[in-house]
Amino acid sequence: MIVTEIVSLAKKPILYKKGTSFMWTDPHISKQLLQIHLNPDIDLASRKKSTIEKTVKWILETQGEDKKLSILDLGCGPGLYTELFAKSGHKVTGIDISQTSIDYATKSAKEKGLGIDYQNASYLDVDFGQEKFELILLIYTDLGVLLPIEREKLLAKIFKALKKGGVFIFDVLKDSGLKDKLSPKTWEASHAGFWKETPYLALSESFLYEKEKVILFQHTIIDNNGKIENYRFWTHFFSPNDLSVMLKQQNFRNIEFRQDILPESDLWNGDNVIFVRCEK
Repeated sequence: MIVTEIVSLAKKPILYKKGTSFMWTDPHISKQLLQIHLNPDIDLASRKKSTIEKTVKWILETQGEDKKLSILDLGCGPGLYTELFAKSGHKVTGIDISQTSIDYATKSAKEKGLGIDYQNASYLDVDFGQEKFELILLIYTDLGVLLPIEREKLLAKIFKALKKGGVFIFDVLKDSGLKDKLSPKTWEASHAGFWKETPYLALSESFLYEKEKVILFQHTIIDNNGKIENYRFWTHFFSPNDLSVMLKQQNFRNIEFRQDILPESDLWNGDNVIFVRCEK
């Protein structure tokens, strides 16, 4: 019975239990995400255009603005960061799991005459090579949505792919005020919208795993035929000490933290986000 299944899904699940569906490769959802990415005035999917430009400026300043770099942007989306780096004369590679985003990025780069190497793949599955890049980026708190075993695997690959003295820059959510970051239970009934192009009911809620500093953001979608899809986003929060321990285990050095890169606006911006710069 559908109600019984929904009630079961509404219970707090075991830590890291997977949902039934994957958002990033869904044809309909990926088109919705692309439009959100491309909206320069909101901090969803990607950050605001002005914030992206400020972040890129800071990243390049940390590297020395006159130096031309080989850059790898993981989770590059539709190329909002990669294009700015390429316009500054850097050699750029972008990897993203969304075919929709990569198709857009590829077309945009071609129209602008930018020689960016785009790959449609999960960065968890791609071999980045060995000592190939001077700068590797993972922006918009992507590291925090990976499970610990995935995070460890990715950090090892990044370290291997960096040249000696190469830099890894990423951002995460800070571990303060976790209870304030929980979202309430909500529901949405729509003829068509973000989740589907056909009628659906969306039930959303969140659960805190305080000891592990994890919040699960969960969305259960029921379509017109009673099919249920469950999307789970395990979101981790970190302290500078957590990050130092994690990075030192992978042999990163010269670890630096910044909490003033993003403008203050809500619980997901300003000093709620820690930017990390570390070296091989």
